[in-house]
Amino acid sequence: MTWVDSHCHLHLAGADPAESLDRAAEAGVEWVVCPGTDADGTESAARLAGQHPGRVFYAAGLHPHDASRWPEERDRIAELAVDAVAIGEIGLDFYRNLSPREEQIAAFTDQLALAADLGKPMIVHCRDAFTDVHDIIEAAGGGPEVILHCWTGGPKWTRRFRDLGVTFSFAGPITFEGGDTVRRAAAEAPSDRTMVETDTPFLTPPPNRRAENQPANVAKVGEALAGVWGLPVDEVAALTTATATRLFRRV
Repeated sequence: MTWVDSHCHLHLAGADPAESLDRAAEAGVEWVVCPGTDADGTESAARLAGQHPGRVFYAAGLHPHDASRWPEERDRIAELAVDAVAIGEIGLDFYRNLSPREEQIAAFTDQLALAADLGKPMIVHCRDAFTDVHDIIEAAGGGPEVILHCWTGGPKWTRRFRDLGVTFSFAGPITFEGGDTVRRAAAEAPSDRTMVETDTPFLTPPPNRRAENQPANVAKVGEALAGVWGLPVDEVAALTTATATRLFRRV
């Protein structure tokens, strides 16, 4: 039984990446995707990928929190994106609004265009911005290469995005005691368009919620998803790994 952690920020974690990857391997995690959140972070993720070939792959992007920096970050990110497996982490965050909304939308749409130009999947952050993200993705054509990372939308939004043909990725919240909305959403997600992730170092599953998250915990996310779907855990591992392998071109 093997897993893929489709989204973990190893470069932001306090733990030694090599040790985290060894623990992940012991838990059945075959490889991970490490998305950047800005140009410097993308470079750090790319270095990790170079140090751990076949075990770490990186994505290049500017997080919506820093969207105001897109004009100055664009060229570096575009250059780094050439060898990345995806464009990300990109999207909209209208919860914290650390960058003005119009600048978030501009950076998001530009990076979606970059992904289309390079023929790469895109890893999308969506927090309190469901309508705008939906409409922008719909205008861009949708499709399975749009990955809604750490999906926390409810069943209604899951069905609406599902109709656009996107891929969902579930993280620690599906394991939380208060995660009923996420679990009901997961019940609506298509099994051939769903992945699992940790979002390391954030969102650690219980019983160690206060501890720094790590890729090994993706198995706990997968077990929770298996419970929602009523499937054996090994079948969920196979389904989510196949989706990650296909989307990130690891075949």
